[in-house]
Amino acid sequence: MSENVEEPKGDPDGMGPSVAERLAFYQRAGGIVTPIITALIAFFMGGLVVLATGHNPFKTYKAIWDGTGLNWFFHFGHYHIDLPFTSHRVFFWWDTNSNALAPYNLSQTLLLTTTLILTGLAVAFAFRCGLFNIGGQGQYITGAIVAVWVGSSWAGMAKGPHIFLAILAACLAGAAIAAVAGVLKATVGAHEVITTIMLNWIAYWVGSYALGRGGPLQNKVDISVPVSSDIAQSAKLPTFWGNPELQALHVGFFIALGALVVFWLILNRTTLGYQVRAVGFNPEAARYGGISVARNYIYAMAISGVFAGLGGAIDILGWQYRLGVLDIQVSNIGFIGIAVALLGRNTAVGVGLSALLFGALVNGTSTRGLDPTVFPPTLAGNLTLMIQALVLLFVGADVLVLAIWSYRKKLGFGRKETPPAPTGAAT
Repeated sequence: MSENVEEPKGDPDGMGPSVAERLAFYQRAGGIVTPIITALIAFFMGGLVVLATGHNPFKTYKAIWDGTGLNWFFHFGHYHIDLPFTSHRVFFWWDTNSNALAPYNLSQTLLLTTTLILTGLAVAFAFRCGLFNIGGQGQYITGAIVAVWVGSSWAGMAKGPHIFLAILAACLAGAAIAAVAGVLKATVGAHEVITTIMLNWIAYWVGSYALGRGGPLQNKVDISVPVSSDIAQSAKLPTFWGNPELQALHVGFFIALGALVVFWLILNRTTLGYQVRAVGFNPEAARYGGISVARNYIYAMAISGVFAGLGGAIDILGWQYRLGVLDIQVSNIGFIGIAVALLGRNTAVGVGLSALLFGALVNGTSTRGLDPTVFPPTLAGNLTLMIQALVLLFVGADVLVLAIWSYRKKLGFGRKETPPAPTGAAT
């Protein structure tokens, strides 16, 4: 925590700390209470829905837990894992055999977590500047399109430079499309929610055209399939867990963890981060203090686009290896990033844990991960969407309580009546 937190003092009339003061204290202390309660309420209500369908919510959540692969941490044995770039092996007490169900499910959960971290950071960074970045999906698609273009070209390049060039180009593309919304906000006051939604559709249709039949990025081998060419071997990220042909876990997972550190460092250890947070707290006060609000709007949106574009590049270079029109049309990973950022309270640690929660939930309720004899996977997909919606609904509950409580005296509730002074007493 960057701010000093004091315990709630209580009301001036001698009463103990009020509910509002306790909630405000929890918020200043890092907001760890609200996300936990929010998740618990969302899962509780989800369990009621499962019960209403005639299924056992405890068995259903147990099956979802097994489908996430997180039960791998309780599978013990003496196994080894091969390290990338070397011929050495490291021995673990956990079962790292990717052919087993639990390790494979866990690798799929972590693949989703990797991308959700980056799309969550894309929303969280803009939030810290007082901007609501709805365009994470479009920025993610833009990064994926550029990454597949660069990755499928220049096949003769060395592996390291090719990967670096593809990632750099994707990040710049994501930053460019996000910066458009920042410029419009800074210059003409266009609301970022409207502009980023419009930019999402621009990325959607540009990608559909580029990868569609006869498009410039469609593969030249089978022109009847609206999909890109496969990226070159030199552009594929190294994997360290599992079979690369079966969506193995790649080093992009560590890149995402590094992005969390970069996010924290920028916001808490740089002048730019200080200015971004100042504008987010109060743009007028920041402007009075000599901070350029317009410039920080542009910077915040551009940096957000870098995170989302990086997510698109890592998916293409790490396990998808190609991009099709259908991939663009059904993808919603950028929108889930909104829930990740809100539940994570726009903090680095919170976004990381929230991304793991949603990644596990999405993978655990998939047709691949969930046992159909316990709960139909087709219904489980809707359960996932419902839990995400409940998180978005309840994540602002503490703010609502604070707002209501601030008007208690105006409404006449909770006011301690003062007895009238005796007649003739000194005032």
